Amino acid sequence: MILHKGETLFRQGESGPLYHLKSGLLKIVRLHPDGSQYLVNIIVPGETIPHHSLISPKPYFGTAVALSTSEIDLLPAANWYEELAQDPARYRNVALLLQGRLSLLQQRFDQLTETSPAEKLSKLAAWFETYIGPAPLTDVLTQEEIGQFVGLRRETVNRLLRKRQPPT
Repeated sequence: MILHKGETLFRQGESGPLYHLKSGLLKIVRLHPDGSQYLVNIIVPGETIPHHSLISPKPYFGTAVALSTSEIDLLPAANWYEELAQDPARYRNVALLLQGRLSLLQQRFDQLTETSPAEKLSKLAAWFETYIGPAPLTDVLTQEEIGQFVGLRRETVNRLLRKRQPPT
């Protein structure tokens, strides 16, 4: 299936199939009781989601929204869990998927633990270049989302982005 930028794949609290992202980018946002949204994850090509449902079914933790046109394979939950039960070696594949995700999270922790806000933003921009090329980070995420992802206030992100732009 093809999902275009801004389209929703699944919503927080629903249950359903798993998905494999072949191309594109997805964001996972959590909706809080007050109506505010918080960016909690970026899904990159090669990932199967939701991560917390790879071994047993669970409701979706957040809402998945396409950040760019994305190609996604639908993995029916019943088939996924049946094949997992029939072939215990598949658990190794799930473990490897989760290991890859942990590596990405370690990179994100590196971004969050930088002492300088400018370094946090630079590391995020470098990481995103892998997936969006030379396009500006702000073509994919809002300043608010960038701030949520690296632990900065939106105003700080705005100031840092202005400093990074070449003078006109």
